Formats: sequence, structure tokens, C-alpha cells
Amino acid sequence: MTHAPVNPAIINTVTINKADILSGGMKSYKQDDDSIILITRDDNTFYAFDGKCPHAGADLGDGLRCGNRVVCPWHHGTFDSRDGTLLEPVATEGLTQYEFTDNGDSLTVNTDHKVEATVANDKLTETHTVIVGGGAAGFMTAHQLRNTGYGGKITLISKDNKAPYNRPLLSKAFLAGNMAEEKLLLGGTDWAAKNNITLRLNQTVSEILPNERTLVVSNGKGDDTKGDNEKLSADFLVVATGAEPMVPPIKGADLDGVYTLRSMDDAKLIKAASHDQRVVIIGTGFIGMEVASALSQAGTTASITVIGQDQRVMGNIVSETVSNALIKLHENNGIKFVLDATVNEITAVGNSANNTDDKTFSQVGGVNLANGEQIDADIVILGTGVAPRTDLLSEVNDPDGVQVDSHLQLRDGVYALGDIAKAEGQMGRLRIEHWRVALQHGLVTAAAILEDNSVNSLDARVPFFWTMQYGKSLRYSGHAKTPDNNILVGSPDTLDYIEYYFDDDGDNTRASAASTLGRDKDLVAFGELLRQGHAPTRAQINAGFDIIDQAHALSR
Repeated sequence: MTHAPVNPAIINTVTINKADILSGGMKSYKQDDDSIILITRDDNTFYAFDGKCPHAGADLGDGLRCGNRVVCPWHHGTFDSRDGTLLEPVATEGLTQYEFTDNGDSLTVNTDHKVEATVANDKLTETHTVIVGGGAAGFMTAHQLRNTGYGGKITLISKDNKAPYNRPLLSKAFLAGNMAEEKLLLGGTDWAAKNNITLRLNQTVSEILPNERTLVVSNGKGDDTKGDNEKLSADFLVVATGAEPMVPPIKGADLDGVYTLRSMDDAKLIKAASHDQRVVIIGTGFIGMEVASALSQAGTTASITVIGQDQRVMGNIVSETVSNALIKLHENNGIKFVLDATVNEITAVGNSANNTDDKTFSQVGGVNLANGEQIDADIVILGTGVAPRTDLLSEVNDPDGVQVDSHLQLRDGVYALGDIAKAEGQMGRLRIEHWRVALQHGLVTAAAILEDNSVNSLDARVPFFWTMQYGKSLRYSGHAKTPDNNILVGSPDTLDYIEYYFDDDGDNTRASAASTLGRDKDLVAFGELLRQGHAPTRAQINAGFDIIDQAHALSR
């Protein structure tokens, strides 16, 4: 254990009354400089931490402590209450721990004295880990390997032209104009160099040979040219190739002015092209709704219309009542909806000359619906789902992903994770396209490579995701087959509800998922109970079940 250097001219101390904190509990203390100190207590043993979640700055004291788990109220990042170790993403780092002086009835915390746990990168020093894919799963695997002592060589290969970045924020803060590009970089601008990771961008893997833990990298000059390809072998091969937007078979989907959103470059194109334009978004899932919100907040478009096939938005996730509240939220911000509609064609307004190669391109002019309605449009954004990029792995024995175990292992030394993985877990075999799940996969894979049995596999983790629209965050924990077997508590119209989802309508059926706006601590408690196999039944919720008290009780 070492201490960070201290500036003798600046000593920051805070004195805290021990009696303020119950054993097994925690309490946060906001300071005048906007910092937060978090104190946890077990009997007469105390610990002091930076109380802001390292992911987005939430006050961890507003979250929940369940056993040795401190859970962030916003995005459910989870930390060990004894040393601040990262137990669960979305955060990618643990908590900063502070030293303190025990005064008997009080503690004096010195925020200039940090407890630094130095990690020696001395494990598996003669090995090479190759990671294919620079998204959340690939980044987290490399990041966590270094954070937990891996000393071998790490090579991360990405088709993207940028170092790993926070993709979910593209359709939120970035498109809204509230966050600069450099702020999206995961781990900061010098992440790869700082962690001794070889980052190979703009490179395409054309073949993977799992039996040999070998891959083929194309240099971009053509796969059929002799000598153009490079074979690369690994002791540990991690495949995290992600997903790609699905373009529906709609006539005109290839017109100039039709966009999908997956990458930073996509977001930049949409941002530039949407100024003073009539925007039509096809799709009412996460991407469609977030893009509508972000462009509305940016305030640079002429109009925004959202077209959906069903009467609901996010209809596979939330009930009709919650969907109606979300529609109302968007309409109050100027969004027009055309629902229960089928798109026949994206129509062209005419041709325009391309001065570069003298070809002629057709520009979007509108969207033609099956009922004959024509909606004028200058640009069209497709939010019509994604498909996993599984073509590099021949071991796909399911049409919906690569079947791996709860440690993401496909075979000895070969792992498939993120959007392509149909993985065993506590809630069955699932393929889930969410950021936090991909980060979980990276955490679990790093532990599997290092044979660290202290880190939970997917058997002891549950899915979680969130969507941010107009500064309001709808959060969802678990996985339900349908949102229609539900119990709604609270008022979605006032953005204050929690909704529980069940796989059938039996009184003794346990909830398999829940969503919320405004009741974050309840959702944290639900997630912890679900993880422990004690999610409430329909009968319990109808009887006024206190979910927070129960989460505390089962965690002591």
C-alpha cells in the first residue's frame, strides 16, 4: 500500500460522527467544493471513499448497500463496501479510498491521503491476448486484464478508425450537442498507451480459426491478393465483433439522405445533415426514441416525425401505459408520431450531380406509407434494430448468436462476448444488445483468462440497461418475455413509477424484470433481489411488499 503525494499547503479533512452510520450501512457527506465522501460501516470497522460514482458522478449515498455491495442509483455500477473494488459495471474503475483518523466517537477523513492498492502486472507474462472488436466488451476485457494483474501482451484490433468510445452517448448527449467527441473516449485519450495495449485501428479481420486460436488480418488491399494478409496467433482469443444496423427491405433505403446510427462517423453525419431539415425517423425502439430526443434538444432541425409499426413505442419493453407517457413526453417536445404504420417506400425528390465521380444520386424527398399517406422528409434515419456480426465464427449453432458458457468461453482459450454472445446466465441462455451487459462480459472474460474465481460469472449477474430522453432516464433491470403481464405502481404520466413484469399471470410467479422512471432505489433493490433469486411475486407486490427493506434484510 502506498500513499499519493500530498501538497503540504492544502490539507482537506472532514470529521464525521460514527453514530450517524449504522452497522451494515453507509452514508454520504457532500462538501462545499461539490465533492462527496462515502463512509461504510461493519460493526466497529469503518471505510472512507470518494462518494461520487466514477461513471457519471451519482451520489452513491443515494443508492443502496446490500451486504458488501454498494450499488449506484443511476446505472447500477457496484462496488465492494470494504475496499471500493469494482464488482459491476457501468463504471470501469473502482472507488478511490481515503485514509482517516479514529478519534473515538468520530472519524477524521483526510482526502489528500488516498489508499493506493498497487497492482503488479505479473500474471501470465509470457502470453498474448488478442481481442477482435473495439466496443464495450473488447475494451472492458483489455482494461480489466490490466487492472487485475495481467502482464502479457494485449492486442486489440478494431475496424473502427477511433479508439474505444462510449457508443450509447452517441444517440444521447453527443447528438444533442452536449458532449464533445474527446469526452466519449473510454479510459481517456491515452488509454491504450497508458495500459501498454497495442491498438490496431482501421483493420479488418477476415478469418478466425478457433481451433488454432488464430486469425487473419487484412491490410485493406484486398483479401484475394497474395501476401496481403497477416496471420496472428494468440494464447487467448477474444471475439467481440458487435452488431450492425439492419436495413429493412424498403424501396429507397439506399437513397442519399438515409442514415443508420452505430458509429461516431454515423453520428457526425446525422448531426451535420439534420440542420434545418425535415427529419423522419423509422423505428420506435431505443435508437429511434433517443435520436428523436437528442435532435429535439439540439434544436437545429426543421421538424421531426417518428414512424412506428405498432401503437406503442419501446413496445417489447414497457406496457401501453408507460408507452403512452413516453409518447406524451416526446410530443410535448415537438415530436410528431405516425404509429400503426407500414412504410412502403422512401421516395426520391430527384437527382443531383456528384462532382467527384460524375455519377448521379437520388436524394430523399419523403416516405410513402401503405395507407397512401406521404410524409415529406429531407433525411430519414433508420432505427430498425441490429444484427450480430457472427460471420467470423463457424461455431455458431444458433441463428441468434454464438452459444457460450457463463464465462463467455466458446472453447479452451477462445471467448465470444458482447452483442454476438448467446450466453448462459442466471436468467437462461440470452443474447442481449446492451452496453452494460457487454461491459459485464468483459469483466467476466478477464477473470476467466486470469482464472480468478473471486469474480462472479454470468450465473450471478442480471441484465440492466437505461435510456435517456429529455434528461429523464428510464431504467430496466432483468429480462422479461413480454411487458404485458405487469403490475404498475405509481404514475408514468408524472414520470414517477415502477413497473414489474412477469412471464405469466400466476400469483406466485416471481417478477423477471422491472422498469422505472423516478424510483431508482426501488429498482436497485429489485435488481439485488433478482440476482439472489428472491424477486417478489405478484401476490407480494399486490400486498404492498417493501422491496427496499427486503433487499436489506436478505443482504445482511
